[in-house]
Amino acid sequence: MTAEPTTAHSSRWPVPPQDGYTVDDLFTLPDLPPHTELLDGSLIFASPQRRFHSKTIDLLVNGLRSSVPKDLKVEREMTVVLDRRNGPEPDVSVVRASAATGLEQTRFQAADVLLAVEVVSPDSEARDRETKPNKYATAGIEHFWLVEMAGSDQHPAVRVYELDPVTKAYALTGIHHDRLKTGVPFSVDLDISAEALDAL
Repeated sequence: MTAEPTTAHSSRWPVPPQDGYTVDDLFTLPDLPPHTELLDGSLIFASPQRRFHSKTIDLLVNGLRSSVPKDLKVEREMTVVLDRRNGPEPDVSVVRASAATGLEQTRFQAADVLLAVEVVSPDSEARDRETKPNKYATAGIEHFWLVEMAGSDQHPAVRVYELDPVTKAYALTGIHHDRLKTGVPFSVDLDISAEALDAL
């Protein structure tokens, strides 16, 4: 008779169904780590984030909330349901205020999202730069911002994209350093300098 090997850490990871997980699974599976995302039926677990990531999200959320019109809301790290097999969690979203139904809400539908923002992390570069933008565009989210660390002072650089209604793909409309100024999805004028980040 042989003994089962024991480990100091005995986590039981969920075994994926043959056809992958669905959005319903994302919200009903017990004990999933915070900020778990669903992409193409696969669960994506978040790694610990760098300080740049957290502070940049704060900078954008604070700045957007200071100028957002009353019919819109700025949300941080909320799942957006794109379809049955995709429920990513943008770092920042701008949604229709009518879609914010209560404080126990856990998700928004893609049709209610006007802007999705991803702050690139080392462990999610391909997802943030390629997978998620393609999925957001396919779902019809009109605006997308991709934020990365830039320069020797490590300031946020924001690439602003708008959905082309003909190609159904994002077109780059500007790359912003130090100051983010745009008129869509509403009038935005944000200080995104290294100094603004450091002041948080």
